[in-house]
Formats: sequence, structure tokens, C-alpha cells
Amino acid sequence: MQTLVSIITPSFNQANYLEQTLRSVLDQGYANVEYLVIDGGSTDNSIEIIRKHEDRLAYWISEKDSGQAEAINKGLARANGEVLGWLNSDDYYLPNTISAAVKCFEENPDVVMVYGNMLAVDGNGQTINVLKYKQLSLEDLLCFQIIGQPAVFFRRSALEKTGLLDTSFHFMLDHHLWIRLAQQGRVLHIPQIWSAARYHAAAKNRARAAEFGREAFRILAWAKSQPGLAEAVSGVRVARRALASAHRCDARYLLDGGKSVSALGAWFHALFIHPPTALARLNILVSAILNLIGLSKLRAAILHRRQRMFSGDK
Repeated sequence: MQTLVSIITPSFNQANYLEQTLRSVLDQGYANVEYLVIDGGSTDNSIEIIRKHEDRLAYWISEKDSGQAEAINKGLARANGEVLGWLNSDDYYLPNTISAAVKCFEENPDVVMVYGNMLAVDGNGQTINVLKYKQLSLEDLLCFQIIGQPAVFFRRSALEKTGLLDTSFHFMLDHHLWIRLAQQGRVLHIPQIWSAARYHAAAKNRARAAEFGREAFRILAWAKSQPGLAEAVSGVRVARRALASAHRCDARYLLDGGKSVSALGAWFHALFIHPPTALARLNILVSAILNLIGLSKLRAAILHRRQRMFSGDK
């Protein structure tokens, strides 16, 4: 019998994208999917879209909640699958993603979490980048090597040991969970494109970019207090890299949010603490400077050219 996979979609006022999200799960072609949609009391036409597909949903509800983490936790608490994942209501899976993830778990019984690569798309669904990750260790995660959340799946057995999402996190809640899962066993990267994350003006990574950095520093402080993590993150070799990485993470999201001056400050903090960490993302420095000297149009043109390349329009 096929492994049961449970997918949770937290939803709130994303009707423009929700149909594509739902269909990307329902049309996977993997028969044994339990799909749960947890809506936070949307006031647009999200409910009508959900109802259109409710005969293929294992469960759905629309009620006010305290945010994304609570919504996902509601779904995880009801989920029965051996393999779990969540897909936000403005993202989507590529075809055959779920079957590929299940195959990885079946072939690697010691793996607790798998992740693939991911497309970055704009509000119109046009590809603007392909995010190719590498095989990461627990140390890498503690140093804020970010994984695209829509491309991640994990075992129920590991989640039962870590517990659900920490609802005090609203921006880096996924990364906090990845660290906890990586303490339970092996994490495996699969070099396949599994999903697409949408970057648009209302997305958290732009509308509330500064919050991501604050939560990165919170995760670092949390790790220093945890048995099994404190020694790793406080050691001479890792401590400077981890702190610099938190500043670099802050710089990246500040840049995404249009805060170029603050992004420069965060990047130079990283450079002072651990130069290799900052220099690995020299593009943050270059982009921030281009914005500040009035060449943001040049940066936009470069991004537009990249988008045309990905779409095949020469």
C-alpha cells in the first residue's frame, strides 16, 4: 500500500493564488494524499474556492487564528500521514513532487527530512530565479543556510519527537523546525525542482522583511540554551560563522523589503564578524549599493532579463 502523505495548506486572503495551490496538490497523481486546508477566516472569495474542491479534501475549516504557525499546527494535529508537509496558499508543487519525496523516504529509512530545489516566481507566475540548494548539515542550518519551505517534507515520527511549530515565531518558524528535525536524524537534499514560491508585494518576505532578521537572532539565542545545540553553536569554529550568518540573513531580507541602508549595515556587520560568510553573498552588497546610488532601474533590468531567460523569451 502507498505511504499516506498529509499536506496542510494554511490560507488567509490569498484567493488570487489559492486555486493553483490546491490543484497543484490535488492533481499530483499520487493516490494516497490526505489534504487539509486551514483557513484563518478569509474575507475574500477563498472560501468559495475551497468549497469547490471540498469533496477531495480530507478536512477544511475557516476560523480566526493567531497566525500561520497555529494554522499549520491545527492541520498537523489532525494529520494521519507518515510523511508530512505544508504548502502556503500562494505557493505550488510541480508535477510528481509528492511521489518523488515518498520514494526518497522509502529508499533512505534513516532520513527524517528531505528537500528539493525550488522556483522563485512573481505574482504572475513567471519564473525569476531557480533556487538550487546543497546538502546541508545541522551546523549549516544553525548558520542560517535557508531551505525553501515548499520543497520540504518530513516524517511524522520525527515531528512527534520535536513537537509542533513554535507559535511565537511568525517568520522563521520553518527554519526553527528544520533545526529541531535535523537533531533527530539525517536530512537529505534531492537535486530536483519540486515546488515554486511566489514573491509578490503582499508576501511576508517583502511586506515585513525586517521581522525575519529579528527572528534569526531569536533562533540563535534559543540554540545557545538547548542541550545538544549549545555546544555546537558556541564553539569557536561555529560561533562567529553563526552570528555573521544571522546578520547576513537579516541583510538579505532587508534588501528584499527595500531597506537598502539597513541591509548594508547588516551585511557589514557580517563582514566584520566572519568575512567569508559575508563575501559568499556579495550580491547583497552590490544590489544595495545600486539601489542607493539611483541605479535600481539597472538592477530591475537585470532581474527582468533573468526572468525572460527563464521563460525562454530571448
